[in-house]
Amino acid sequence: MNTAARRHELRQRLAERRRALSPPERMTAAQGLRRSLEHLPEYHTDHRVAGYWACDGELPLNLVIPPLATRGQQFLLPLISQDDLLRFAPWASGDAVQPNRFGIPEPVTPREWFAPFQLDLVLVPLLGFDRRGNRIGYGGGYYDRSFSFLKDQLRPTEPLLVGIAYDFQELSEIAPESWDVTLDFIATNRELIDCRADATGDTSA
Repeated sequence: MNTAARRHELRQRLAERRRALSPPERMTAAQGLRRSLEHLPEYHTDHRVAGYWACDGELPLNLVIPPLATRGQQFLLPLISQDDLLRFAPWASGDAVQPNRFGIPEPVTPREWFAPFQLDLVLVPLLGFDRRGNRIGYGGGYYDRSFSFLKDQLRPTEPLLVGIAYDFQELSEIAPESWDVTLDFIATNRELIDCRADATGDTSA
């Protein structure tokens, strides 16, 4: 089986397991995710924090978003532009959304939007991850294309990329493709993983 076929099989298996979670299990995971992110200093201080609208069993951010507004931080949702790159628009609870061509809710007629390089912290959805910051996404390449500029920069830098996942989405090792952009951290329902420390062989984090 070639790499593409293996990734397709992994995507299916991980997505099915995620969909099978009950609502109470999702709520417990959301509580754990918030506790994990509270260990990340940037979650408390960065001004522009981008996330996602949880779909298809994704780990919900419903407990992560409210503290941002309380602290005066700005939460943003992704928009898919005509050039197939992501832009990010501010969103607050109660703001109108409409489904994009994939059925994912996006802010309606945003008054402003920001390019990826203008963000401070990005909570990145995924299907699978390893502790070195490699990620299996959904196959569209939107995040890798949009944040490709980070491949030429000394990491960590802004924006900080934090993958969001259930702990069962962890894989022992993912062989990265040339276009993949690695994550700086992974926040799961059980822990905050410093991918940079793991990549250098430091297991003290």
